[in-house]
Amino acid sequence: MHTLARVILAVVAVFVIVVTATLVIKSRSARVESLGPSPASADLQIKQVDLEEEAQGVRWRLKADQALMYDEAGVTKLQKVNANVYQRDRTWTIVGDEGELDRKTNNVELRRNVVVTSDDGLRLETSVLRWEAERKRLWTDAPVVLSKNGSVVRGTALNVLMADEATTVGGRVRATFVTSRAR
Repeated sequence: MHTLARVILAVVAVFVIVVTATLVIKSRSARVESLGPSPASADLQIKQVDLEEEAQGVRWRLKADQALMYDEAGVTKLQKVNANVYQRDRTWTIVGDEGELDRKTNNVELRRNVVVTSDDGLRLETSVLRWEAERKRLWTDAPVVLSKNGSVVRGTALNVLMADEATTVGGRVRATFVTSRAR
């Protein structure tokens, strides 16, 4: 699990940094649609976001139905998020119905139907997943399900600290491990 935690956190960290930089750069050249004079409206609205970037040996592609940027708050809200992260030996897909990026801290929160899958069969499901950039912490206080090859771990929280290489599934935890028999 320690290697898994490091891999997940490394992918999320690179993803957050690249998304932040790309959204700021792309938003300056994107077509702007006015949302009206309401003070609650976004400063910038981008529909059908499709960004692709490569940084630190990791290539990723982010698609979202919509991005709303709020300059004063330093927040970008995303709808229908779908991200693919391509590493040399693994590919990740991250989906969520909505997300929020704090451009001041690079913290990210994905909400509603959040699923992280890798091409080797690892799957993480939750309703909320957060990335705290300063502490390099991936966490949720919502129920979580980790599964791979029939093995399943369920808990009521997840905390991954990249610097400590520590992963904790919290709350009431239930785990079922499937082992293959040697032939």
